[in-house]
Amino acid sequence: MAQAATETGIRPSALRLFWDRWSGVLVPILAVFTALVVGAFIIGVTGADWQAAYIGLWEGAFGSPRAFADTVVRSTPFIICGLCVALAFKAGLFNIGAEGQLYAGAVASVVIGTTLQMPAIFHIPAALIAGALGGAAWAAIAGFLKARTGAHEVINTIMLNYIALRMTDWLIRSKTPYILGDPADTTGARSRLVAETARLPGIQVGSSTILHLGIPLALVLVFVVAWLLYRTTLGFEMRTAGTNPHAARYAGINVPRTIILAMAIAGSLAGIAGAIEVIGVRGALSADFFSGLGFDAIAVALLARANPVGIIFSGLLWGGLLTGARLMQVRASLSIDVIKIVQALIIMFVAADQIVRFIYRLPKRKPGEETQLSKGWGG
Repeated sequence: MAQAATETGIRPSALRLFWDRWSGVLVPILAVFTALVVGAFIIGVTGADWQAAYIGLWEGAFGSPRAFADTVVRSTPFIICGLCVALAFKAGLFNIGAEGQLYAGAVASVVIGTTLQMPAIFHIPAALIAGALGGAAWAAIAGFLKARTGAHEVINTIMLNYIALRMTDWLIRSKTPYILGDPADTTGARSRLVAETARLPGIQVGSSTILHLGIPLALVLVFVVAWLLYRTTLGFEMRTAGTNPHAARYAGINVPRTIILAMAIAGSLAGIAGAIEVIGVRGALSADFFSGLGFDAIAVALLARANPVGIIFSGLLWGGLLTGARLMQVRASLSIDVIKIVQALIIMFVAADQIVRFIYRLPKRKPGEETQLSKGWGG
């Protein structure tokens, strides 16, 4: 744009150049700031002290080494699942099935972690690979249906979420015979504990928080996904098929194959997140283990505008909001629902970013600047 303007004799303003360069970062930041301001107003209307609430939120999320460690651990699955959703976005697919893919990966890792006996150097990778394969297989079902029949991935992934949830519940609670359930657990609400050789090593911070190996693995996955999308032929094919499948077909790209691969790779990321939560945090699987996590991952990906590196920061923000909510409740006598309101406001201002641009008198969005989600029903 700057070059074209110069050629026509019109010199773009420094502000315009700055905005063109940094708008992808500034709009989400301003969206978060605006959401916090509106949230403070709502807190004040209830009669609570918004300053005490936000100080408690900050201290509970980042105010001490223990709090920061809790936030990092809580953020890890959001980062990996955010990558899952963002990769599908880039391929023009709206993957709402991250939660079902989480469960599929977690179940697969539990099977490996509880049935096999081997040294940790082999057992840990085996559990992670099983999680990736479980999530990939579950997501590939929706990808295949999309590619071969035109069935929309939104409907397919939502239904697959329920199937995965109910199937996991049955596998855990079944007692004739026990399948994944632990006979020693009187509540019947969790699986058997994975073997110690399958547990991710880590460093303990405080009395219970463990900074496990899954955290650096999540960072590695961020850069692997960025490399895949922007430095490989497959990534180019995904982005081309997501932007214009008709042009992709004309260019010789096998669009059905690309759709299936994109969903499978995205599902493998969610499956890894499920495996990490099992072998790195909980040590077992329960039926309500990932309640809502897959749907929150959509917000994390939207907040980062589907940018893999940006997902690190949006994931930390999301994890921090949830971790700091406990101290926020205590300091200001607030309900946890206030955090949900702030999260909803963040999503609203990010999704309807023209509101943010209007409030702060920012330039309007240029064509093609918006995040690619899906090509539409049956598209």
